[in-house]
Amino acid sequence: MNIHLVDGTYELYRAFYGAHGSALAHGFEVGAVRGLARSMLALVRDPAVTHVAVAFDHVIESFRNDLFEGYKTGEGIDPLLHAQFTLAERTLAALGLVVWPMVEFEADDALATFAASAEADAGVDRVVICSPDKDLCQCVRGDRVVCFDRMRSRLIDENGVVEKHGVIPESIPDLLALVGDSADGIPGVPRWGAKSAATVLKRYVHLEAIPSDHTTWDVSLRGAAVLSENLRAREQDALLYRRLATLRTDVPLQQGVDDLRWQGPDTPKLNEVVRELDDLALPEFAVQVWEAKSR
Repeated sequence: MNIHLVDGTYELYRAFYGAHGSALAHGFEVGAVRGLARSMLALVRDPAVTHVAVAFDHVIESFRNDLFEGYKTGEGIDPLLHAQFTLAERTLAALGLVVWPMVEFEADDALATFAASAEADAGVDRVVICSPDKDLCQCVRGDRVVCFDRMRSRLIDENGVVEKHGVIPESIPDLLALVGDSADGIPGVPRWGAKSAATVLKRYVHLEAIPSDHTTWDVSLRGAAVLSENLRAREQDALLYRRLATLRTDVPLQQGVDDLRWQGPDTPKLNEVVRELDDLALPEFAVQVWEAKSR
């Protein structure tokens, strides 16, 4: 079986800023939820998609905000989008999907946790993490745990991670620590860019293994002296940034692999939700997808 783990936060953002971004129901904006619901039904309609879970950042803040004051918060998120998160979670649950609303942890932590446990399950053929987020590339393992960019229909295995980012998956947090990640509020180390960081980490893999004396670096890199000096000066910061970028694999999720099997919509809950969405066609569409899949 294949396990599909969906970054619900990203998908809701994509729906909000995409073609389904605007629609009012009872005076509230619900367009992103409508678009997300149909996107998830399009996913499960695929015969190869049988076991699915969707993770959301129920609140934007997490334990990482306690570690670093500059880490991302909910500030700046469009209120019309932010207000749809809870409804999105309830709608996908009514469609019969397993939903993980994260509070202390982030959605990516939930995906990383389940990916790690599913990889160890002999009954699982492949784990597909549906997200283009570079953070999640650290979860990739060979061609058994992969990332899938649904918008571009691009599957990224371990070779794809190296091709795209220049480092193996386990070095992704180190890469983000050096380069920074503006989306998450990680500033990075001055003067370290994607190319220089990938060049050094391709050889040394982790921050601790980078020699403090740049003259001993087994790589050819312009500006190595300045890069080395900046890393030495910000070593503790870099280690903190890596901790922020490292996804947790110990989120206490209640479901096992078998619990993720999609068994169709929960009709009573869905009928309740669609009244809020003012989308009476959604239950019929969900049933059609389920009946077609059950044949």
